Amino acid sequence: MIPITKPFYDQAEENAAALAIRSGWVVQGPRVLEFEKMVADLVGAQYALATSNCTTALHLSLLALGIGAGDEVIVPSYSFIASANSILHAGATPVFVDIDARTYNMDPALIEEKITPRTKAIMPVHQIGLAADIDTIQDIARKHNLIVIEDAATMIGGEYKNKKIGTHSRAVCFSFHPRKAITTGEGGMVTTNDPDIAHQIEMLRSHGANVSDYARHGADRVIIEEYPILGYNFRLTDIQGAIGVEQMKKLDWILQRRLEIGKRYNDAFADLDFIETPYEPPYAKHTYQSYCLRVAHNAPKTRDEIMAAMQAQGIATRRGVMASHLEPFYVNKYGRVSLPVTEQATRDTILLPIYAQMTEQEQETVIAAFRRILGA
Repeated sequence: MIPITKPFYDQAEENAAALAIRSGWVVQGPRVLEFEKMVADLVGAQYALATSNCTTALHLSLLALGIGAGDEVIVPSYSFIASANSILHAGATPVFVDIDARTYNMDPALIEEKITPRTKAIMPVHQIGLAADIDTIQDIARKHNLIVIEDAATMIGGEYKNKKIGTHSRAVCFSFHPRKAITTGEGGMVTTNDPDIAHQIEMLRSHGANVSDYARHGADRVIIEEYPILGYNFRLTDIQGAIGVEQMKKLDWILQRRLEIGKRYNDAFADLDFIETPYEPPYAKHTYQSYCLRVAHNAPKTRDEIMAAMQAQGIATRRGVMASHLEPFYVNKYGRVSLPVTEQATRDTILLPIYAQMTEQEQETVIAAFRRILGA
């Protein structure tokens, strides 16, 4: 089986995890601090705060920015369900907006029609490794006095207008799930330049404590912590932090490999007029967190038929991205919402295998199988 993706680990991650275990300090501590600093330095942010996953990073960012009951947050439906769920977890209401058919990101031209007196924030999602049009979204946000929180789950190391994603908005949230370029198993991160947001998230992720366990245990005097706010246990372990440090050292190579593999796919399918390869707008370059193709209606096989045939040949694929507003929970809660571009994209798109250590032979196997199934 050629998997849809797999993490790139070697002896360095194994050794780092073992050292963290042997140190006796396995909860959030020095390795997490080192991981946070590496992410902050990469994106140019003053603060980076690790969390248990990107969903909790989004949740805490919303709370730290004062978003809660009675507020609305505009978000694309064409995203993993965690984007919308984080808004509900914060007590607010997700308001779904349609996407651009080429980028699969939030369509800025459709945002203003979704704004109401209850709208408090916009949550663009940088989908499958391509940045959304942040400047246009920020212009709309400023016009209506709204907050922008970026769901950058797929975008560690990615850029918008030649600047790293991570400081364009008041809070930017990353994921380190195994489907992402680098992974700590589960894990998330919030980057920000706002000290108040950083302080709030630091307390919220650790039960509301005003000082971390690591700082308290490392002090030269007795410190008795206080809990001035209601918080959560959304911390990252030091074992994960140690793995994250080693993964960050590999990030440039991993992104370069994904780019090479993505371009090879593009070239392999360029002659198929019924297959749409990934689009790059002038403001961003693809990082290929996933490799997404759109299957046109004149294709010899449907998307689902292609997926079944690839599976039968030992090659994993996935649907492009879910349409959250069509999931039973959201239909039952809010009724049917019409988002035609999103609905078409979720029916027509397919993800092919991509991972940094993918060999040329593995990729040729995928390409040959895909073309053979389509009679091309």
